[in-house]
Parts: sequence; C-alpha cells; structure tokens
Amino acid sequence: MAQIIVHPKTALVDVPLQIRVTGLLPSQLIMLQASLTDERGELFQSQVFYKADENGEVDLEHAGALGGDYVGIHPMGLFWSMKPKKMLSRLLKRDVINSPFLVHLSVYDITKPFSSSPDSLMASETVERWYSTPGVQRIQLKEGRVRGALFLPPGDGPFPGVIDLFGGIGGLVEFRASLLASHGFATLALAYFAYDDLPKNLDVIDIEYFEEAADILLRHPKVLGPSIGIVSVSRGAQIGMAMATFLKQVAATVCINGVFLAEQVVIKYRNEKFFSFSQHLERLRINELGLLQGYAHSIPVHPPVLLPQLLLAR
Repeated sequence: MAQIIVHPKTALVDVPLQIRVTGLLPSQLIMLQASLTDERGELFQSQVFYKADENGEVDLEHAGALGGDYVGIHPMGLFWSMKPKKMLSRLLKRDVINSPFLVHLSVYDITKPFSSSPDSLMASETVERWYSTPGVQRIQLKEGRVRGALFLPPGDGPFPGVIDLFGGIGGLVEFRASLLASHGFATLALAYFAYDDLPKNLDVIDIEYFEEAADILLRHPKVLGPSIGIVSVSRGAQIGMAMATFLKQVAATVCINGVFLAEQVVIKYRNEKFFSFSQHLERLRINELGLLQGYAHSIPVHPPVLLPQLLLAR
C-alpha cells in the first residue's frame, strides 16, 4: 500500500521537509500533488510526476521529477512551485500566531484515466507550516505616528532589532516579521500607508516617520542597541535604502527588488526633498494579463534631482 512519509509534519514554514513515497511498484509512474487553501479561501496547488525506483520508492531528496511544475531534483519543489487557481492571487499568511497553513500532499496513480480523480488517489498526508514558534509574542504598536506590530522572541533578550518593510501592497504584513522573531530577532512589522489612520495612498515618503519607528524599537528593553537592521522589499526596499542613507540608527539593510532612487513618489527627510521621475505615458502599455508594463527605462529626470546617496549603504 502506498504511503507518504513526511518529516517533520509540523514545522516553521522555512524548515525543509524530507518527503518519501513508499509502497509503490518498481518503476511505477505517479503524480504528486501539494495543495493549500489560504484564509480567504483561495486554492494554491502544484503537480509533478515521478518514477519509483527498483524498491518502489520515491525519495524527493534524490529522485528527479520527470515533468509537471518542475523537473529535476528539488526536495521542496512541491512547495515553492505552488501557484494560485485564481490568476494573480497572492499567498499571504495573516493570522501568523494562532494557526498554520495546512498543506495537503497526495499521490495519484497516473495509469488510470483521470490521474487526479478520487479513484486514482493512492495516499495522502497533511503537514503544518507555521510562521511562529511557541512563545513568540505579538504586540500591537500604536505610538505617536507609528503603526505596526512588534514580534519578540521567547526569552529575556536583548535581541537584535529589525524593521520589516513590505511594498506597494500597503497595509500591515506580518508573516516575515513573525518568522524572524522565531529565529531570534525582535522584529517590527511596520505599516506606512493604507492601514489604520495612516494615509490611504503613498505620495510622499517621509523618512522622519521611519526614524520615529527606529527610535521606538531601540527604546524597547528587549532590543539590543545601539542600532538596528532593515529587511525590505519593493517600495519598502526604496525606503530601506533611504533609511540606511540618512539614519544613524540603521547599521544594516537588506533590500529586495527595490528601486534605489525617487520613483513615482517624493522622498522627504527634514528640509530635503527628492523628486520622482517624470511620467512618460507613451512608454507604458497594458499587457494581455491586465498588467502595466514599462519600456525604455532611461527616462529623463525632471526636476533633475534623485537620490545619488541611495546608491551607497552606510
């Protein structure tokens, strides 16, 4: 009888799993499927094909996928290749403390006419993927202008401090901050627009707001001073680089997929303002997926003031 063996079944979302399928016929072709339904009811799924070895087993540490959502040896491929059934849906964990993502693993006999039908299901297993370890503390932050959620690791500390910034999605995104806290970092998931009483739209990035957040984080008794780090993505990476440029409180910055200049918004710090690229509508178009694409990015600047300092981290 076929069986899916997973170790560990319960773990943080960034912990690699060992996945094996046993009880197959030698050289049997199977389809492995991973699926999860997020908190909004959206389905994410991956499918891939494998061939059992002479012992009737498939070990994802050593077996190469023959086709499907990837090919070759990828022990965690079933997870990173999951895609939404509804196009352009984004997988975001919202309740990061109280519940995991449940990922259902299934193996199907592809020699039967409809390989993912209930009749062809050979075995299944469910794993829990958590975004926080037991003991991680979440503190809602509403101090001065600053809005966010502070995640503290278990224990007395002090812990290295990190500000976590997401991008144009807006709101408060917490899953990376809770995961960083699970690995020993006191992490502030910082909102900066489209949340609570913050501005609905982002027209001006005021670095003094982020300076205030850095000072609040450093004042916490469980945060190790005298400086903090930044983890940032997209629009947040633009802000993260500006923080590293202007703020003495920032000692290290990780910038992911960011634009390191003033782009579409004004960046302001005290009495200085750095203006955006001018907009060239003739260089934009909507593609067949309804996404905005830009061309010829060597766009002239007006006014001709960017952020040359942002090309250099402290």
